[in-house]
Amino acid sequence: MTDAAVTRPADDEGDKGEMDGGRPAPLDRRVYGVAAAVFALLMAFSARYGLHRDELYFLDCARHLQASYVDQPVLAPLLARVSLELFGVSATGLRLFPALAAAGTVVVGALTAREFGGARRPQLLAAVATATMPVLLGSAHIANTTSYETLAWAAIALVVVRIGRTGDTRWWLAAGALVGVGAEFNHLAAIFGAVLLAAVLLGPARRTAADRRLLWGALIAVVPVLPDLWWQSRHGWAMFEMTRALNAEHGGPGNIVTWVVGQLGMSCLAMIVVWVAGLRFLWRSERPLWRCLALAYGVLFVLFAVTTGAQVYYLAGLYVCLLAAGAVVLDGTLYAGRERLRGLVLGTAVSTAVSAVIVLPVLPPSDVAWTYGISPISGETQGWPRLVGTVRQVWTGLPAERRAHAVIFAADYGEAGAVNELGRGTGLPTAVGSQNTDWWWGPGDAHATTVVVAIAPGPRYLPGYEARLRRYFRDVREVATLSDPGGAPNIERGGHVYVCEGPRRAWGEIWPELRMYA
Repeated sequence: MTDAAVTRPADDEGDKGEMDGGRPAPLDRRVYGVAAAVFALLMAFSARYGLHRDELYFLDCARHLQASYVDQPVLAPLLARVSLELFGVSATGLRLFPALAAAGTVVVGALTAREFGGARRPQLLAAVATATMPVLLGSAHIANTTSYETLAWAAIALVVVRIGRTGDTRWWLAAGALVGVGAEFNHLAAIFGAVLLAAVLLGPARRTAADRRLLWGALIAVVPVLPDLWWQSRHGWAMFEMTRALNAEHGGPGNIVTWVVGQLGMSCLAMIVVWVAGLRFLWRSERPLWRCLALAYGVLFVLFAVTTGAQVYYLAGLYVCLLAAGAVVLDGTLYAGRERLRGLVLGTAVSTAVSAVIVLPVLPPSDVAWTYGISPISGETQGWPRLVGTVRQVWTGLPAERRAHAVIFAADYGEAGAVNELGRGTGLPTAVGSQNTDWWWGPGDAHATTVVVAIAPGPRYLPGYEARLRRYFRDVREVATLSDPGGAPNIERGGHVYVCEGPRRAWGEIWPELRMYA
């Protein structure tokens, strides 16, 4: 099927897919209802369980606003700071912004179907297909970068589809702005933009879509990331070392199968046929710029499979475009045979219900252990108050004269964030940490520290940590074990709290050797 077959006027509940003069059909108002339902669902579950380890870290980052960080740019921590100012330490307040991003992504999915020539039915199908993506619901339940990244990728693809349909290259300026802003939520948006730019310049689309506006769009994309690049240049280009650490942890041949299988879970299972049809359509399209999207998908699929295969959600934003294209392509087929449509509706309902149980806090906390191996989201939102209580017991158990020269040190950024956010106002000092940007904020009192209360996750996540501490301290005593009875087996379960005394060197001299990127 060619794109001409898709974009020609077609009957759709009395509407045309593309109106006279090449204008697309009006946006189906039901799309807003789907977006509102996603927003309402996410907010309804926003206060269950607790804050995620990433959210605790982002709140810490929000209290240390800077031009960039080791593992993400500035905009997500900036939104976390807005949440802190408006709502304090509130899971519901913090998760308002990713829920809005998810609702916006649903609307973008429908708009993309509209640009492909779809009228009411395919627009609604694209909205539902986007709304039921497990990766959308799971990522938008917590406030890290993924929900914003998904929206940015989907919006970039929407603009590219529009340029391909209209030939109006003025939209490259908007595409550049979206790449730049998206890259300030997550660096992956810049990779997507670079691959798209290469696909345009090196392929047939160059003859119709590459002009000075494309160059201006590329320059616009660079402007928002200049502060990020400045910060990275002053911190040893930490993002590259961080990338190497992530690739070592999540990449390699052993994770390629994980990546391939994981892509089947980007949409609900019943919608796989829809995005596959969309990808096939884009690849065979007569519009070179639309083919660039299929080419970008293929290049990024291989790149991420080899480098970061276990991070299966890296391509999530592109599936919004593929689902939109597939919704338009399959519209006639679905409505020609009502059995097919009923099967798709039933399959979508069942697979969405199953995935929601896995990625959202639907079950009681004691019943989510089985979901952790599929999606760790719910598991990593449990146990933090108990951890803070354990650390507080250890801290207050130290004599006052020893506390005066002591520091709380966390191996994991979630632990440091838990102490600093959930332990705020309880008498605990500000914790320091060794992971990612935590390390760059320093060791606290570099000279006076003689006692370190060290927190470490379970041995599966960080094996041999006690032996490592003994390299720096003459006396290391395990004083507490981290646990969350009945909850998920997250990375903290089986971890320990240590009291470390007798530093072999000054704490400030030890600090440079403790840095960990993961």
